[in-house]
Amino acid sequence: MKRIPWDQYFMAQSHLLAMRSTCTRLMVGATIVRDKRIIAGGYNGSVSGGVHCIDEGCYIIDGHCVRTIHAEANALLQCAKFGVPTDGAEIYVTHFPCLQCCKQIIQSGINAVYYAKDYKNHPYALSLFADAGVETKKVELTELSVDANYREKDEYIQMLLGELEKQTTDPEKYQALKAEAESLFHI
Repeated sequence: MKRIPWDQYFMAQSHLLAMRSTCTRLMVGATIVRDKRIIAGGYNGSVSGGVHCIDEGCYIIDGHCVRTIHAEANALLQCAKFGVPTDGAEIYVTHFPCLQCCKQIIQSGINAVYYAKDYKNHPYALSLFADAGVETKKVELTELSVDANYREKDEYIQMLLGELEKQTTDPEKYQALKAEAESLFHI
């Protein structure tokens, strides 16, 4: 039996964390690893106990949602909160980190950033990483299927079922199709 490679395992964890995101613009997850052990994880979302974007929409200032804390920052803050050192660790992120997160990653002593998707990769961030000796590597998730678009698919299936119900002349067939969709998509 072939086991999942380490980079795929940790990237899969980041994708699972992203599914907890409360951001409606982009779901991001981050996993901090040291010595092949997960030491922290985070996703982008609001301050604990605060209003979430999924509840009241994003709070946009200068093109950025100021309501959310980025996944990388949440993972780093988790380490700080529980006294877990990050020096020499690696971080696996679903999307290339923003400039501010890049600076926080460097300051925390993390020595490698693995990301699944390019996302507005800032040239200055790349320069900062290079100057600090932080390795950056694109590691797309290929070993597992993690559906990061499950919310959009759920909404689309709901819309399709509503349209089908309006147009059906066979209520029994509609109920059977609806039951199958509910079982497949866990609606």
